[in-house]
Amino acid sequence: MEISRYHRQVLLPQIGEAGQAQLARARVLLVGCGALGSVIAEQLVRAGVGFLRIADRDVVELTNLQRQILFDENDVAEQTPKAVAAARRLGEINSEVRIEPLVCDVHAGNIEALADCDLILDGADNVETRYLINDVSVKQALPWVYGACVGAEGRCMAIWPPTDACLRCVFPQPPSAAELPTCDTSGVLGAAAAIVASLQVTAAIRLLLGDHRDQELVSVAVWSNRFRTISLAEAKRPDCPSCGLRQFEFLNTPTAGRSASLCGRNAIQVRPSRTADPLDLAAVAAKLSTAGAVQKTAYLVRCDLHEPRDLRLTVFPDGRAIVYGTADAERARSVYARFVGT
Repeated sequence: MEISRYHRQVLLPQIGEAGQAQLARARVLLVGCGALGSVIAEQLVRAGVGFLRIADRDVVELTNLQRQILFDENDVAEQTPKAVAAARRLGEINSEVRIEPLVCDVHAGNIEALADCDLILDGADNVETRYLINDVSVKQALPWVYGACVGAEGRCMAIWPPTDACLRCVFPQPPSAAELPTCDTSGVLGAAAAIVASLQVTAAIRLLLGDHRDQELVSVAVWSNRFRTISLAEAKRPDCPSCGLRQFEFLNTPTAGRSASLCGRNAIQVRPSRTADPLDLAAVAAKLSTAGAVQKTAYLVRCDLHEPRDLRLTVFPDGRAIVYGTADAERARSVYARFVGT
């Protein structure tokens, strides 16, 4: 009798044959495939989750390789989108899992369509996206696992609505950008991200198997070997804007024409001011050829601009662009309007 690749996992009394079969039927949405998301994706695929949708807006950069375990130097050289590079590697690890890579920015206009799954995992690099995930989770009664990591510290929390406290019960308002340390200012230890991601995967598997225990917020300080667990048994609030009053302000936020700073680099993402058909990348490359040195792949067009000389522009088929070399959103939007104009 051939031993299944999941044999060691099936031996666990918490999983067993029935649990493994349940995992094989599960559908998961992973938002973000960076430091947390790449570890999450690999562990889920190795565990035999049946379907994994990976939504990520970015391409692989050299600075990612220190902690984002699915990528290599070839991905950097080829400017491969993270979702595509991850799917390629994961397919080599476990061909039984169906993987759907989406090179896209997850926002209020598309997250509900993406969330036709059993569970959402947070691999995002910004607070706003986490509050957006929380809104769609509460609205659709869809479990999700929150995770965050910066420096050598991180935290994790599983949320199963409508029973559990949601993110806004625990953290009613997102902190301002000035309040939060970021990977730009504080760095990030790869081992810390891997530990937080592993906690998220464990919570996700429990939720997918229906193991709903008392809710806790787990915090870890890796450098000092400190773990702290806070019970959230009394944290659910009837006046919570999301799960109490069902006011989904992040889900109802207009998305067109918005810009966002990208964690870990001097860059701004700009979305188009209106929804349009996918861009013809060949036409975009031809248009930008007079503006600078152009590189085109199947997934994007990148242009090192002649003027302003300090900026690089990367344009995606959905009309998004990332302007590298500036943290000024107004400047990025101006460059976008000048060279992309959609």
